[in-house]
Amino acid sequence: MNQNMPPIPEPPGPPLGERGRALWDEILERFELYPWETVVLVEACRCLDLLERLAETDAPDTQTNRHGEIVAAAHVVEARQQQATALRLLASLRLPEDLDAFNAGGGTRPQRRGAARGSYGKRNPRSIG
Repeated sequence: MNQNMPPIPEPPGPPLGERGRALWDEILERFELYPWETVVLVEACRCLDLLERLAETDAPDTQTNRHGEIVAAAHVVEARQQQATALRLLASLRLPEDLDAFNAGGGTRPQRRGAARGSYGKRNPRSIG
């Protein structure tokens, strides 16, 4: 832990589970976050805790829908959504992968992405109609 870093604060709200708390401690041991980034981290930790609870279910991973088709069970669908949400939340923190390179580079985070990429440009209002 960096000697200049304050002690790791307790997460706000209800206590985190084991997996969420591990992520909380791991990130805050290395980085000092702005308050709005802390909110994002808390939500990512809660996603991981929910994923852990969903993984512990004894329910089958598939079920038969009203049309007789075999489909993914609700907990599988929810787990997929929580995984995607957790990944987006963590990516939005822009934490560097290599802590040594981060410190050697003056402690700046990776560049923020701008607007949507791709073939999106300004529309020509005269071409409509």
